[in-house]
Amino acid sequence: EVQVDELQRLLAGMEKEHRSLLLKMKEGEAELARLRSVEGDKLAEQDRSAQLEKEVAMLREKIHHLDDMLKSQQRKVRQMIEQLQNSKTVIQAKDAVIQELKERWLHLLQNLEMHDRIEHLIEKQVSRGGHSTRVRSKSEYVSRYAGS
Repeated sequence: EVQVDELQRLLAGMEKEHRSLLLKMKEGEAELARLRSVEGDKLAEQDRSAQLEKEVAMLREKIHHLDDMLKSQQRKVRQMIEQLQNSKTVIQAKDAVIQELKERWLHLLQNLEMHDRIEHLIEKQVSRGGHSTRVRSKSEYVSRYAGS
């Protein structure tokens, strides 16, 4: 997101420079048009006219280059935003899977507890009948393996 902010700041600066260059170019074109329309072929005006033509051509080239850079930076910003959105989607999906696995785990633990209770009740009934064989509970196995 810091990179996106930096690129957006750069884009804003480029757009400001773009507007400034456009304004200079239009001013130069306006002065050039005024000089062309003025009657008389004064040498100073011709020199100024030639200089303005060069400046306008240079400004057009700079504007064209800046337009290309702006488009490139805008593409980069869009790609970064898309990558961020994709990452968020992937994280949300993984969070949902983790939550589902936690819920399944809790359900299994509850089932094991219930199984242990039933076995305990059976053992009590069997021990009253004279048989005293203790069966290890499944939760003991699970807790032994979960602890390792």
